[in-house]
Amino acid sequence: MFEAKLGRNFWLYTIGRWISQAGWVIQDVAVPLYVLDQTGSGTMMSVFIMAELIPRLLVNPIAGVIGDRYDRKKLMYGLDIARGVLLFAVIGFNLLGIYQLLVVQMAMSVMGAFFSAGIVGMFPDLVEREQLARANSILQSGGQILRILGPILGGLIYAIGGIKLAILINAVSFFGSGLFEILIEYHRETRELSSIGEVWDDMVEGFRFIKASRAVVLLMSYAVILNTLLNPVFTLLVPYMTRVVLGFSAVQFGSVGTAATLGALMGNLLIAGKLRERSENLIFKAMFGQLGLMLLLAAVPFLGRVSYPALLILVSLIGLCNVFVNVPLFTKL
Repeated sequence: MFEAKLGRNFWLYTIGRWISQAGWVIQDVAVPLYVLDQTGSGTMMSVFIMAELIPRLLVNPIAGVIGDRYDRKKLMYGLDIARGVLLFAVIGFNLLGIYQLLVVQMAMSVMGAFFSAGIVGMFPDLVEREQLARANSILQSGGQILRILGPILGGLIYAIGGIKLAILINAVSFFGSGLFEILIEYHRETRELSSIGEVWDDMVEGFRFIKASRAVVLLMSYAVILNTLLNPVFTLLVPYMTRVVLGFSAVQFGSVGTAATLGALMGNLLIAGKLRERSENLIFKAMFGQLGLMLLLAAVPFLGRVSYPALLILVSLIGLCNVFVNVPLFTKL
C-alpha cells in the first residue's frame, strides 16, 4: 500500500536514513562514555563537542553550494561509504586514542555537513508534492523511534563491547545506508562549478537573501542563541553529571537521552494533535520553563536515591519545553 503511493525511491531513501541514524545514535552515546571513562574530564568533553560543531559551522555554507551544484545521490552514497571506510580504519588500525578520535570526530563532522547538504535538497524530489507532508512524517517518526531506543541500546552495547563494538556497528550502518542509496533512481540537471569563485558568489547571494529580510534575521538569531545556550546542557553538563558525578551505569546514561527524546516526542504529538497553531503562544512560557528546569538540574546530585528518577523527569520536561520553543520558531522561519 505504502509502496504504491510513496514509491520505491522514497522507501530506499528512508530505510537507508534509518539504518544510518541507528548506527550514529549508538556511537553518539558510546563516544561520550568512552571520553569520560578515559579522562574523567568535562574539559575534554567540551573539546570533542567543539571538534564536531566548529568544522560543521565553517563548511556548511560551502557544503550548501556543493549540494546545489553536484549530483546529490552521488554525494549521499559516496559520503556514507566514505564514513564507513573511515570507521573501519579506526578499528582496523586501533586509532582509539583520545586525540586520534578527536581528529576522526572532525573528519566525520565535515563529511556530515556535505552529506546533509545533499539530502536536504534531494528528499522533496523523491515524492509527489501532495505526499510530501506524509512522507516527511513517516521519515521523522522512524527517526524519533530510533532516538528513543538508540541511547539505551548504545549504552548496553558500550557496556558489552566497548567503543570498538559501537564504532563497528556504525561503520556497518553507513555501508548499509550507502547500498540503499545507490539503488535510488534520481536524475537532476545541475550546473556544475566552473571555478572556485562561483562558490563565493553563491554564498554571498545566500547571505544577501537572508540579510534582506529583517524577520528572517531576527528569527535565525533567536534560534541560534537559544539553541547555543541549551546545547551544552545535553551534550556536556548532563553526560558529565550522569557518568562522573553520579556514577550511573552505561545503560542508565543512555536512558537519560531516551527520556529527553520521549519528552520531545510528547511535545510533537501535542502540537500535531491538539495545540497546532496555538503552540505559537507558548514560546516564551516554554522558554522560561526550560530555564527553570535547567536550574533545577543543579539540585540532582544532592537527591541521593531519587537522583536517577528526578533526572529522568527533568530532562524529559526540558525536551518537552524545547519542542514548544523550536517547532513554532522554525515553522515561522
